[in-house]
Amino acid sequence: MAYFKKSKAGKNPGMRFYTHQEIKMVGWCMNNNIFVSISPGKGIDDWFLEIKLNGKTHTDSKLYTGLEALDKLYEYYKYYYDKHNK
Repeated sequence: MAYFKKSKAGKNPGMRFYTHQEIKMVGWCMNNNIFVSISPGKGIDDWFLEIKLNGKTHTDSKLYTGLEALDKLYEYYKYYYDKHNK
């Protein structure tokens, strides 16, 4: 008979509602191989962002709280959408 410890709950940055325009920008970026993701940091509410562009991954050096990270994620998607969608 095997005994397993119950795993701890994972970190969650929180929840944010998004607009139709934000969904459009994210979809366009993903179709053009531009991906932005949130990854957990070491602290309780520390998050950092990774941007994958042209096969290379770049990490934002700043740590964010959960909701700040979600806001910054859409800010990056908007930046790349505006920059490359002409």
